[in-house]
Amino acid sequence: MGLLKFSLTTFISLLFLACEGEVSSADLFEIKLDGKKREYFQSEQIEVSINNKKNIKIDRVRYSIDGEVLEIQNNTIKLDIEKLGNKTLKAVIEYEENTAEISKNIRVLAKDPPTIYTYKIINQYPHDIKAFTQGLEFFQDTLYEGTGSGGMAKSFIRKIVYQTGEILLQKDLESPHFGEGITLLNDKLYQLTWKSGFGRIYDLSHFNNLGEFKYGKSREGWGLCNDGTNIYKSDGTEKIWLLDPNTLQELSFIEIVTNKSIFNMANELEYVNGKIYANVWQKESIMIINATSGAIEGVINMAGLKEKVKQHNNLDVLNGIAYHPERKTFFVTGKNWDTLFEVTFTPK
Repeated sequence: MGLLKFSLTTFISLLFLACEGEVSSADLFEIKLDGKKREYFQSEQIEVSINNKKNIKIDRVRYSIDGEVLEIQNNTIKLDIEKLGNKTLKAVIEYEENTAEISKNIRVLAKDPPTIYTYKIINQYPHDIKAFTQGLEFFQDTLYEGTGSGGMAKSFIRKIVYQTGEILLQKDLESPHFGEGITLLNDKLYQLTWKSGFGRIYDLSHFNNLGEFKYGKSREGWGLCNDGTNIYKSDGTEKIWLLDPNTLQELSFIEIVTNKSIFNMANELEYVNGKIYANVWQKESIMIINATSGAIEGVINMAGLKEKVKQHNNLDVLNGIAYHPERKTFFVTGKNWDTLFEVTFTPK
C-alpha cells in the first residue's frame, strides 16, 4: 500500500512537472502596440514592446512581417512593408539561451486615398450583343475576348477585328463550364472557368487545347492579366493571386486595400505599367491597383456608359477592359453590350 502510494505520488509529481515544462511562448510574452490598435498605414511608425509576463531576462527581440525583419529604434518600428492587407507581426525573443516566437494579427492599409478619375470616349465600335464578356485583351492589334454563359449564348473564346467586330476565330467552351477571364502570354491564351476549379490553355493560332491547370487556394476563377512575365488571377475575394507562368501554381497574392479598408470583388483585369486595372463586380467603376502593394491608387467613375448602348432585357453590367499599347488607349465594354468603347482616363 505504501509503495502504491509512493508510486502514485511520484507519477502525479512528474506529470505536474511535465505540464509545467510545456509553457507556450504566449504564456511568457505578448506583443503590445501603441494604442492597442489593429489597423495601421503603410510606412507608419508605431511604438512596440513586449509584455514580459514572467519577468524573464530578455536578451534580444526581432520583429518581422512576411519574413522581412523590421528595424527597431527607440522601441519604434516602421511598417515599411511591400504588400498591404492582413498581416502577422512576428516577434522572435531570445532569453536565457532559449528562443520564443509570438505574433499579433494587424491590418496595414494604404497611406493615401485613391485618386478619382473620369473617362473620355475616343471612338465607338460594334460589339456582339450576345457576348457575355468576361475577359478582353489585345495582341498585335487583334482583340481577344472570353465570355461566360450568361444572356443569349454559351461560353467561348474568340479573336476579333475590333474596328468591325468581324470574328476571325472562335472556340466554344463545353457545357456545363462557365468561362471567365483570359490573358495572352508566350503565344498562349489562358482561360479561367468560374466554379469548375480549372483553367485551360490554348495556342493562339488555332485555339488548340494545350492543357489544363487546377486552382490551388484561390476560391474561384474571375479575371486574368499578365505583366509579360507573371500571371495575375482574381477570385472574387480581396486577393489577387500571382501565378507561375509555367506551372500556373499560385505562388503568392496581394490584397486589395484602400486607406480605409480591404476591398474585394475585382473582376476583369488588365495590367499596364505596374498597375492592375480591375472592373468592380456589379459596379460602374474600375479600380487602379498597385500590382506590388495591392493599394487602390485610383478609381475610375464609369457612370453613364451603360446608358449609351442598346437597352434590352439581357443587358448586364460593365465588364471587359483591354489596353492598346500602340494607341495608348483603353477599350471597355460590358456583358451583352452592342458597343465597344475606346476611352482615356483623366483625374477628376
